[in-house]
Amino acid sequence: MAKARAPRRKPPRAPARRLLGFGGLGIAAAAYVGVDYLRYLSPAWHDRLQPALWAALALAAAARAPFYRHWSAELRAALPFLGSIAFMLAAFLCEAISVRFVSAVMGLQWHRSAAPLPDTGQWLLLSLNEKLPQSIVNLLRAHVITLHHYLMLFIMLGFSVLFDCIKAPGLGIATRYMFTMAIGRLLRTITFIATILPSARPWCAAARYRIPQQPHPWAQKYYVPYASDSNAIRSVITHDMAYAAVQAYPDEYRPDWGRMSFLVDILRPTPGEGPSWYHLLKKASGGCNDLMYSGHMLVAVLTAMAWTEAYGGWISVVIWLLVLHSAQREVRERHHYSVDCIVAIYVGVLLWRMTGFIWSARDASRARRLAKLDEIQSRLVHAAKDSDIDEIRGLLKEVELAGQEKQGFSQRAILAFAAGTIIFTLSCVLIAFTMTSDG
Repeated sequence: MAKARAPRRKPPRAPARRLLGFGGLGIAAAAYVGVDYLRYLSPAWHDRLQPALWAALALAAAARAPFYRHWSAELRAALPFLGSIAFMLAAFLCEAISVRFVSAVMGLQWHRSAAPLPDTGQWLLLSLNEKLPQSIVNLLRAHVITLHHYLMLFIMLGFSVLFDCIKAPGLGIATRYMFTMAIGRLLRTITFIATILPSARPWCAAARYRIPQQPHPWAQKYYVPYASDSNAIRSVITHDMAYAAVQAYPDEYRPDWGRMSFLVDILRPTPGEGPSWYHLLKKASGGCNDLMYSGHMLVAVLTAMAWTEAYGGWISVVIWLLVLHSAQREVRERHHYSVDCIVAIYVGVLLWRMTGFIWSARDASRARRLAKLDEIQSRLVHAAKDSDIDEIRGLLKEVELAGQEKQGFSQRAILAFAAGTIIFTLSCVLIAFTMTSDG
């Protein structure tokens, strides 16, 4: 009698990322950017569609959260995530203080008289305006995507872990993003504070800051006497000492900031700018001389790198095209020089590559299974020679268990963490939208 055929195994289900395909996460990302651009084309439709889109995305995430299978992994990633937030906030504070310093140290007179640096990228864009069709020039000038769009695109990528579009944990890629951002911000701060470049917009400092007319006492002694006189420059190089007499300048305004009074020499406040250093920094709406390298472009590149590694597909190509569009617009509108954007692009790429130890799209469970298989290889061969089926099954079970996530948390703790994470993250999204809505 012929043996009954074993039932055919069902083919594995396609991952959610493939099921979503062209119509999933990429469409949601493109819809967000497109709907937000309606503020220029049709403000009325923008006011209707944007809240509806936000609500739909938030409800979709909240509805999917109870069925998410990797909350234990998210809980293990929570502490590094909170640590990366603290690190990033500290980096932002350091950057904000430094931005004010490089804008105030030379005084308002220098900002008005310092000529912008020659930039061949600006020349190229102006020449293309004369040769390209007007429709293409208008597209290059359009504010298609700005800072808050890149932040939202990354937030959407992080939330897509609920739909198995990217590898869990979502807090893992968020930790990598913010840690890399903090490192990039600190490197940027060191770079632009080391050599102060004149702004490509000479009116910037007068429009954004209330700073003294005269240079800082440090600049009065170590820069002004040797700024343009070639003989003085030659002498200071020869003697390697500041020898020139300092001109008479008005005294510096020195408010009493208590324990933070050491910041007075750095921030150079003027009367009427608020009772504390915090009010001084909060009133700033961007810098003028924090040029090398572009912070906006760093955010854009890190977002593009995250999408490329975690999700890929056509939408990643589109995001990189938007990054290039943002770069040329930064140069076109003279917020930055060309070199600022170029350096930001390769620094962002290199930094993202260097922080793969925090989170990676590679399948770690597969690596653990292979490591376990190597460990038991000799025992498996021995069991096969002895035809010990039970031993073989036990060893293969060990391999399978090695690739599974360790739980280690109660169901109640996981549910509480899931609810708190969703509420906290959505609140952060609303705060980010509010604080970056002006670009």
